[in-house]
Amino acid sequence: MKRLMLAAALLTAAPPAWAASPSWPGDFVGRLEALAILQTLNADLLSHPSATATLEHWCAEHRLAAVPRLSAELVREEKPLPEADRGLLQLGPSEAVTYRRVRLTCGDVVLSEADNWYVPSRLTPEMNRLLEQTDTPFGRAVAALHFTRQTLSAELLWHPLPEGWETGPIIAGRAEPVLVPDVVLRHRAVLFTSEHVPFSEVVESYTSGVLAFPPPAVETH
Repeated sequence: MKRLMLAAALLTAAPPAWAASPSWPGDFVGRLEALAILQTLNADLLSHPSATATLEHWCAEHRLAAVPRLSAELVREEKPLPEADRGLLQLGPSEAVTYRRVRLTCGDVVLSEADNWYVPSRLTPEMNRLLEQTDTPFGRAVAALHFTRQTLSAELLWHPLPEGWETGPIIAGRAEPVLVPDVVLRHRAVLFTSEHVPFSEVVESYTSGVLAFPPPAVETH
């Protein structure tokens, strides 16, 4: 009896917002809109040094939460910096690197998961305290560095339109909604202080939550 009650509770419980991929219209127009939106976000991220500020603006613009303020949910785990990447941060043989993994959320919606390796000796004590003891997003914690960003890679992981769509026939009409995959975009970058000293390497995986708003309405006349 207890097992049946537990199973019923699991079936009726609503999944967290970040766990449920939004659906998107599966016709040509809907897929084209999804591609345009993803490319817009990609361009915004590439043209600004702080992913935190960009995502916060995205959250407000698309009304993803009543209070459009980003917060970081810390994920406690360890992941060493790949040895080949130590040169990117201009690290000495024994210079320490700290790893921090977070989920950046706006309201109940997870917008990205970020792996971050940073050099604590190149930050202020207050910055290190914020990163170690609070859920402050990285970009907000180190904002006083007036940092810049060098993108190493930007990869679109979901292609709403099939390869070669621009040379083939376009099938009009309605189609079943398409489920957006969990991760749609991934960036890898190095952050530099205003004196151009590298202090962090980040790998940011942007989730389906960036599309967690109603698709544009199509008006018919």
